[in-house]
Amino acid sequence: MTTPDTAAPPRLITTELVRLDADLGSRKEDVIAALAETVAATGRATSAEGLQRDAMAREAQSATGLPGGIAIPHCRSEAVTTATLAFARLAPKVDFGAPDGGADLAFLIAAPASGGQEHLKLLTALARALVKPAFTTALREAKTPQEIVDLVTDVVTPKPAAAPAAGATTGTATGTTTSAAPAAAGAASTSGSSSAAGKVVVAVTACPTGIAHTYMAADSLVAAAERAGITLKVETQGSGATTPLPASLIASADAVIFATDVPVKGRERFAGKPVIASGVKRAINEPDVMVAEALKAATDPSAARVAGDGGGASASTAVQGGDVSFWVKVRQVLLTGVSYMIPFVAAGGLLIALGFLLAGYRVTNLPSGADSILLNNSLWNLPDVASLKAAEPLLQGDGLRDSALLVYLGAMLFQIGALAFSFLVPALAGYISFGIADRPGIAPGFTAGAVAVFTGAGFLGGLVGGVLAGLVAYAFSRLDVPKWLRGLMPVMIIPLVASIVAGGLMFLFLGRPLAAATNGLSSWLSGLTGTSAILLGVILGLMMCFDLGGPVNKAAYAFATAGLSVSNPGSMQVMAAVMAAGMVPPLAMALATAVRPKLFSAVEQENGKAAWLLGFSFISEGAIPFAAADPLRIIPASMAGGAVTGALIMAFQVQLSAPHGGLFVFFAMNNFVLFIAALVVGFVISAALVIVLKSTAKRPVAA
Repeated sequence: MTTPDTAAPPRLITTELVRLDADLGSRKEDVIAALAETVAATGRATSAEGLQRDAMAREAQSATGLPGGIAIPHCRSEAVTTATLAFARLAPKVDFGAPDGGADLAFLIAAPASGGQEHLKLLTALARALVKPAFTTALREAKTPQEIVDLVTDVVTPKPAAAPAAGATTGTATGTTTSAAPAAAGAASTSGSSSAAGKVVVAVTACPTGIAHTYMAADSLVAAAERAGITLKVETQGSGATTPLPASLIASADAVIFATDVPVKGRERFAGKPVIASGVKRAINEPDVMVAEALKAATDPSAARVAGDGGGASASTAVQGGDVSFWVKVRQVLLTGVSYMIPFVAAGGLLIALGFLLAGYRVTNLPSGADSILLNNSLWNLPDVASLKAAEPLLQGDGLRDSALLVYLGAMLFQIGALAFSFLVPALAGYISFGIADRPGIAPGFTAGAVAVFTGAGFLGGLVGGVLAGLVAYAFSRLDVPKWLRGLMPVMIIPLVASIVAGGLMFLFLGRPLAAATNGLSSWLSGLTGTSAILLGVILGLMMCFDLGGPVNKAAYAFATAGLSVSNPGSMQVMAAVMAAGMVPPLAMALATAVRPKLFSAVEQENGKAAWLLGFSFISEGAIPFAAADPLRIIPASMAGGAVTGALIMAFQVQLSAPHGGLFVFFAMNNFVLFIAALVVGFVISAALVIVLKSTAKRPVAA
């Protein structure tokens, strides 16, 4: 008899973790709380409340309800000590956000925070089994907890597959062997009995988290392909490693299915192929319809196609029968532009602020500008500061440093920052156009943005120019051109034509009106005083704290940074209000967890410690874990404090010339003490509201 070197790991699910025909409440919060209590009662979690909060935080990112009456809430949690599956067969059903109604089968997947990829493997295996009607039927018909344990154990820790019988079809399309349960890299199936035999379809599935829906969509499409009697191979671009589809298989494919909620990686590989595109959930809900649409597109000369060299129909625009609304697409496109613009804003603005710190605020008044100092001087030929001050009254006093070295280095940083900042509008326009038309839209978008800067149309011109360039580039990418011309379209013809059209429209018709609107906005900001300024501060504070880095937050931030000018005091007040209000939520969470730690889970208490630094650095996203777990209390409390801080900043007329950095750019503020006062008042109010709301909240009770 031999003794193993190590003890066998605990089983993922035991009879103590199974609840059959249980009434656990009418809300998903109640079900998750009850299952978390079950996990904790078995000694697999140190805190039921901590596990529940982490599961609800994951639930806030996207619903875990699946078609067919299934829910798979899941999370990693510091409270979990052993990877665990808890199961409940619910009576009555509970809504987990599935499109077809409530769930009667609920799995809570609880993984330790340091559990590596095991959590993902477990979730993937379970999700793929839940696609199979035989498995869910067996779960519903099971009479005892032990039957449930046996069923689940068989799918999450399957026994080695037996060798296939002679003559059996393994379902390969590329020569690689696949089992009955498709590998994560993809799966295929064939059948020669259908009239569609011989057709080859390739697919890509991907969801934001890259876990359950990615693989469930893949398996649903594979099953639909088996029913249709065709070969289908799926590339799952999930959270694990992605194995790309072989180029030879793509070349032989009759059509492509993109079932994705995120951009397809390596989209250019599918150039020229008829494409059916949608969100990932449609592939789970309507796989047979999507396969039928793909077969129809394969024989339709006018069907949408993947444009050459990655151009053309992007994931957000080439949706045929998908579930993404027009306004969602608009938001995605605009956020693409803003997200790519922000690094230029942050880097350029901070460099300008550092230039002010070293050389003084009058560095912009150097004769012929700061660039003249850099072109006419060097470290071995430093400028004569005394002569500069004597020649220019604006440089006297404390407006410019006395040290020639500091003036030179400050002028250098200022000029680098100004050059980086000058890309703000072109980057915004270029990547808005990219969001519409993919890579062929980048050059026309940047060109339209540059024209907007040249004509004085500014931020508004960048928005309009980017949309114009993207629409023109997308329209040309949809043209059915001869095969010999397709290679030139995305790299020469589309950028050329779209640049001419968008740039020409900006010059001839749109530039001047948009410049007038921009100048009017700038004058309005400069003239804000009293009540109007305070009201604007309240609005900006509310926007910054509403979605913590989301579209509304980004809109307020873009408004402030696009108009920021050291010659416009009103714009610098707006920048100060936006930055201070954006710092309120994470600092409020940090303070609340320090004052009343028992109101928060162990994970939230740790997040609260990190939120101090995130808040001081102006990273609003530091409050997201708290808002995701308890949005109805955290978000209103944060908005209240942000509104107060924004109003106080405008009332105090605090000015800030740097677009990022939080307290670390104190030197770019005209009154650091009043900035701190407004910030402290705001985050104390928010923290107090959070504590009150959480203290008076009724805790969910496990059934």
